[in-house]
Amino acid sequence: MGLKKRSKVSAEFSMSSLTDIIFLLLIFFMLTSSLVAPNSLNLKMPGSSTTPPSSKESDLREVRISSRGSFYFDGKKVSTSELTSLMRNERGKSVIISPSSESPIERVATVMDLSLKYNINAILAAEVD
Repeated sequence: MGLKKRSKVSAEFSMSSLTDIIFLLLIFFMLTSSLVAPNSLNLKMPGSSTTPPSSKESDLREVRISSRGSFYFDGKKVSTSELTSLMRNERGKSVIISPSSESPIERVATVMDLSLKYNINAILAAEVD
């Protein structure tokens, strides 16, 4: 009786399971990549520019924030609700946000949120310590 030993090793590799894993990883990274990008505010930082400004100096409004958190719109002290109505009237224009170095971050974020909500170009002019 002649028994043959099967010592031949198969050199084949099945790619079907690897293809499934790569496909699932691709779907996972495509779904999570959209979650990585945070919502950002439309802020234009002051700096030097070679192009002339598009708006006139008189069109710019200034919102100052004191160290106690009070709002000043063009030098006049206003409440949060008054600032909201004033910012609503400035749609499409530019506003300079000038917080003092000790002003609360929440108040600065309030003005930036209003500028984003009403499509206002906000320029943050913070003091450098």
